[in-house]
Amino acid sequence: MLAWPAAVALATAAGTTYIALNNPHDTGGTFVCPLFAMTGVYCPGCGGTRAVYDLAHGDIAGALSMNPLFTIAVPLLGVLWLRWVMRLRGVVLREWPFPTWAGVALSAVIAAFFVLRNVGPLAPLLSP
Repeated sequence: MLAWPAAVALATAAGTTYIALNNPHDTGGTFVCPLFAMTGVYCPGCGGTRAVYDLAHGDIAGALSMNPLFTIAVPLLGVLWLRWVMRLRGVVLREWPFPTWAGVALSAVIAAFFVLRNVGPLAPLLSP
């Protein structure tokens, strides 16, 4: 019953450990965004690997400077994983409805982040 959350936790821990032991900030490393490599455009996920490295080393400010959207999402993902485990263990939790407008808003935030980190006055602040 808890096999799927355990698999997700194990994969997350293994990936985080690998990244924590292999600094993606080093130039010439194996961590390369394919979109950036081909086009020079930062995708919404660019800097996420470096943000994981920074978070694994306790550098929240560094993680925010690499990818603020991902860094802000990490605690929410942790809460959602914990709720998943609790529900599977039979704990009755209050529902968190996810209305259609929230999906549209989330998509709009990601799209705006994509544009703002590549063009305009915020690009130097939002690019990794």
